[in-house]
Amino acid sequence: MSIEGLLGRKLGTVQVFDEKGRLRGTTAIEVGPCFVTELRTPEKHGYSAVQVGFGDARKVTKPEAGHLRASGGNKLKHLAEFRTDGSTSYALGDRLGAELFDPGAKVDVTSTSKGRGYQGGVRRHNFSGGPRTHGQSDRHRAPGSIGSGTTPGRVYKGTRMAGHMGAERVTVRNLDVVARNDDRGVIFVAGSVPGPVGSLVRVRTARKVAK
Repeated sequence: MSIEGLLGRKLGTVQVFDEKGRLRGTTAIEVGPCFVTELRTPEKHGYSAVQVGFGDARKVTKPEAGHLRASGGNKLKHLAEFRTDGSTSYALGDRLGAELFDPGAKVDVTSTSKGRGYQGGVRRHNFSGGPRTHGQSDRHRAPGSIGSGTTPGRVYKGTRMAGHMGAERVTVRNLDVVARNDDRGVIFVAGSVPGPVGSLVRVRTARKVAK
């Protein structure tokens, strides 16, 4: 195994024929190009990992520029660290891309979900709402009871209620890599990926493969 993952950008959804001729709904992800910006070794840091950079930054600070100088001086917008098994050697400035993910492989994709603002219990937690008859004219989307009176006399922490929804880190596991376009550095993974079009995503080899 080489590096376990890379940074990329969500491009949108598209239908793709897989190797068996089946039409699959997929999400296109532009993986890289990522550039190696720092190396972690067991001797110095206690573990093996590679820091990679992705995306063009309009400008960088002087400390950032100094950190990136050894890897070629690219102005990179996003930095992330991915583990390696230590058997594959990388050098500062190496360019990595979609070639790391073969069709048929399983990947985990992490991104920030779309923000939904302040939402009620029906939308946020899939509550069924109140009755729509027997005089219940204004309880269709109300949360209902949130606890007893005297005992416990308070609302338990973690009770599902209305509140802020979305805009949180989400990982979708065990997505199939259906196809790959090496010319454009794009992989097509089956299913949906969190976040809007153009959002930053982390794609890594699946850690817990479903049987």
